[in-house]
Amino acid sequence: MRWIRFTANGKTSYGILEDDRVAEVTGDPFAGHERTARSHALGAVKLEVPVIPRTFYCAGLNYTAHIKEMAARRTVQPNIPEKPDIGYRANNALIAHGEPIVIPYDATEKINYEGELVVVIGKQAKHLTEANALSCVLGYTIGNDFSERTWQKSDRTLWRAKNTDTFKPMGPWIETAVDLDAMETIVRVNGTPTTHFKTNDMLFGIATFISAMTRYLTLYPGDVMWMGTDGVSPDLKPGDVVDVEITGIGTLSNPIAAEQR
Repeated sequence: MRWIRFTANGKTSYGILEDDRVAEVTGDPFAGHERTARSHALGAVKLEVPVIPRTFYCAGLNYTAHIKEMAARRTVQPNIPEKPDIGYRANNALIAHGEPIVIPYDATEKINYEGELVVVIGKQAKHLTEANALSCVLGYTIGNDFSERTWQKSDRTLWRAKNTDTFKPMGPWIETAVDLDAMETIVRVNGTPTTHFKTNDMLFGIATFISAMTRYLTLYPGDVMWMGTDGVSPDLKPGDVVDVEITGIGTLSNPIAAEQR
């Protein structure tokens, strides 16, 4: 099932995407819903961020090749994590499929994408084991963890480098039925493939993260977990378009624009 959050006729609702039609529902996929008699053509609605999370989690350094390639760029030895490491991002940075990523006028040229699988939590969870960790998951969507790398070196909390407005595209919808082992992530810049990796080839898997997190944290419906990326990005500029495709889910596409002073 594909859950879509959309705006039509000035109203934002959840719906179920079936082929190229959106069946509108009352309620949502977290607390319960009922179908209505209304439906819309997918091309006639505005896609919104599929969920506004209560808490926005992100996995740190979760693909070995990415860790090694980033270390090589900095001419340092790679530091491979020995346990799952979780961080946080800010909701103000979230934008939907199709909306522009706006580069601040004082940013440097070191602007990079990170195409990521996003886990959407469907029900409250605490003290889960790796064996039952996925029981709290509603489904999956796509994220682009946009970064300003020069700021990333200087800002200890990454407050600008990762959380500038528009730096976290997410969408286009939530897919509930996936085959994690079959997924591949392909990132394209202006239509040209620039990164390609097996999505589930993670240093620490989703179940490992959920088990470790719920030892200390309560996960709530609508929370999201961005699972990290592999490979490295070319430097991007206004006018570029970044597409993040994850097979079995879809494609998140966003143009890049310059801030207007």
